[in-house]
Amino acid sequence: MANQYDLIILGSGPGGYVAAIRASQLGMKVAIVEREKLGGICLNWGCIPTKALLRTSEIYHYMTHAEAYGLKAEKPGFDLAKVVERSRTVAGQLNQGVTGLMKKNKVDVHEGFGTITARGKLTVEKDGKKTELATKTIIIATGARARDLPFAKADGKRIWTYRHAMVPEDVPSKLLVIGSGAIGIEFASFYSDMGAEVTVVEMLPRILPVEDEDVSKHMEKTLKKQGMTILTGAGVEKLEAGAKSVKAAIKDAKGKVTESEFSHAIVAIGIMPNTEDTGIDTLGVKTGENGHIDVDGFGRTSVEGILAIGDVTGPPWLAHKASHEGVVAVEKLAGQNPHAFETGNIPGCTYSRPQVASVGMTEAQAKEAGHTVRVGNFPFIGNGKAIALGEAEGFVKTVFDEKTGELLGAHMIGAEVTELIQGYAVARQLETTEAELMETVFPHPTLSEMMHESVLAAYDRVLHI
Repeated sequence: MANQYDLIILGSGPGGYVAAIRASQLGMKVAIVEREKLGGICLNWGCIPTKALLRTSEIYHYMTHAEAYGLKAEKPGFDLAKVVERSRTVAGQLNQGVTGLMKKNKVDVHEGFGTITARGKLTVEKDGKKTELATKTIIIATGARARDLPFAKADGKRIWTYRHAMVPEDVPSKLLVIGSGAIGIEFASFYSDMGAEVTVVEMLPRILPVEDEDVSKHMEKTLKKQGMTILTGAGVEKLEAGAKSVKAAIKDAKGKVTESEFSHAIVAIGIMPNTEDTGIDTLGVKTGENGHIDVDGFGRTSVEGILAIGDVTGPPWLAHKASHEGVVAVEKLAGQNPHAFETGNIPGCTYSRPQVASVGMTEAQAKEAGHTVRVGNFPFIGNGKAIALGEAEGFVKTVFDEKTGELLGAHMIGAEVTELIQGYAVARQLETTEAELMETVFPHPTLSEMMHESVLAAYDRVLHI
């Protein structure tokens, strides 16, 4: 039968399309069901287009600070429409790339909204037309969407989610960012560099709350130095959108409520899984906190023949996590013996200015887990390449188990650390100890030398500070 498959994947984000490719490689007949665009949120409205925007703001920052490099750039400016167009073009190019990958790997693509009607049965609806599909196994990879404030839903005009913030008609003059996770801080960084007056409000005691405390402190100090207002331990009590502004009532850490007016507000307070109308309720698929689908280390749900991967299964909400989950799930399905999926070795990155990257435990988490730790810290100011780049702000921090030498975690803030972190991710995957890292030769002059120095610092052998 034309519509009979070994595997159907509901959603084509970085989890879904990678799982489809791997399944095809393993000899399965595969289909993807996608209601919007191939590549999902990450490629079309998340990871990729935001990095294009952030690259623009980074270059603009360098243009406005050309004198620091002995250069002249008189009256630098920008065309916002072209900035947005470039971002959308980058996303479109990669969307076409995924389309090509599906054809290359003989993956059928069914456009429309997919609903699981029974085990091994799906209905795809588009423009009022329904198509019935049958399969042995279904993988749910429907991702997640931005969470609204319960008292002020995004309207796309004055109150934005990340999607609205990527296609602005004007740069906000005075921007309120609610939430200081990676998404909030990235947009705060972008709009600040493009000239907006930015205020960040975070309910928890520190910004970037999932990161190491030293990183959070350094980031707050740096963002304030850049001109941002950072309010921690604070909450937005009320948010009212008008024709030309947004009025916000903000309660600070001491309980004082202040009313302020902003041109725009970005709500970045987390995400919700896209499980509505997928059919999982009818089948009895078990869900946990905030509606995320419960899975084991191989993506298997409580219902046989139904798997789930990516943001729909819970944190960390990262594209590379979804892709790896997809590969593990498919390989297990094919009778191979992959390692069960774990989150401890997944690096996290924030592409703000400065960048933030980490993998493994924070220092506090390591201590809470019962480890006696050795901690190394090396500043960017001690690195020749960083000074030559004009990027001397930041540090690299490593956390080791004192008894075994195990690398428990690594944390960075500064220029290009999102590219550096993979070195520590590989080290953790290989279960490397401090001995191997100290004996590794790092090229000079590079930013990566700071990774070596941080390890040396943990064992009182640091060379350049």
